[in-house]
Parts: sequence; C-alpha cells; structure tokens
Amino acid sequence: MNGLVVESHLPDPGRLKELLTPGAELYISSVPKNTHRKTQYTTRMVRYNGTLVSLVSTLPNQFVKEALESGELSMFTDYKMIRPEYTVGRHRFDFLLEDSDKHEFYLEVKSVTYAENGIAEFPDAVTSRGSKHIKTLVDAIKKGYKSYVLFLVQIQNIENFQIAKDIDKIYYENYLLAKKDGVQFLAYRCNIDTNSITIEKKLNIINE
Repeated sequence: MNGLVVESHLPDPGRLKELLTPGAELYISSVPKNTHRKTQYTTRMVRYNGTLVSLVSTLPNQFVKEALESGELSMFTDYKMIRPEYTVGRHRFDFLLEDSDKHEFYLEVKSVTYAENGIAEFPDAVTSRGSKHIKTLVDAIKKGYKSYVLFLVQIQNIENFQIAKDIDKIYYENYLLAKKDGVQFLAYRCNIDTNSITIEKKLNIINE
C-alpha cells in the first residue's frame, strides 16, 4: 500500500503465529465501498520464508466444488456431486456425492496453511471440532456410506503432508481409528501465485 497503514480483514481463523510475524509481506485486496464491511481490505496471502501461503480458509471448499463440477479431481471423476453443505442430524458435511451405482458418500474438506520443516500439517491447534467431524464420518461408514477427508494445502511447493500428532494427539488417534474403520484420507496441494490459486497435485501422507 506504498507505506499506507490500513485495517484489513483476516479470513483465516487459525492461530497463524508462525506466519503473521513483524515485517511479514502480506497481499491484500480491496472490496467495494458499498458493502457493509468494517474494513475496506481483505488479507489474501502471506509470504513466509519465500513461500506464498493463502490465508482465505473458505477457498478450499470453493475450489473443490468447482473441481467436482468440472471433473478436475481424478479420484472423483466417477462421482456426481449431489449437493454441498449437506446436513445430517447436527452435522453438516461439506459435500454429498454419489457414484454410478447410486451409492452416496460424504466428503469433508480441510484447509491447511501450516507447515513444519517443509511438511504441511493439520491441525495447527487442538481441534475438538475436527475430532467430532472424524467420528461423524465413522458413524456414516457404519450406516453404509463412504466417507472421505480431503486436506487441501494452500502452501507453495509442499510435497508431503502429515497429521500433526504433536499438536493434537487426540485428533491423530481419531484419525488412525477412522482409517481402520474405512474413512479415506487424501491430501492435495494448491498452485499459488499472486494472481491465482488452483488445485495442483496429490501429496504423500507420510504418517499413514
């Protein structure tokens, strides 16, 4: 902003303490003045150790929705999206899909903006809500549905992903139990530059 100090909305609810440090290079965008916003700007990205990281936590669901509709996610090309934000009981799944045999399954999408030693990790803080999500997907398996969790890494040049068991041991334990019960876990990386973000490639989950 050429030295101008402004207030900017931060759409990522994560802790971000390793990213938002004094002197961090932030990328922001302006919003129309006629919107009912407290701030005229939104923080979109931060450059951390030379790497761009997206700070818009709602983007993964938008990307996945578009990719499901266009067939860009190869592992889901044989599935049809029935609806996003599908509510079952007290839980809302990100997506309800259906295969060619009319079998339905649930897909949860998790935004990943944290990395340690060049490895993307989730969660970046203790998440009881995340553990509840996993348990709900296990319940869906037991009722005859398929269940998937897709970790979408919004960090440039990452090759590997892992569950951060040192941050949330309970989430990690629920992850291991869910895998045994049939929940499928996938990780994909986004390609990020200052003008665009797209889903790029599948990553290894190294603590499988």
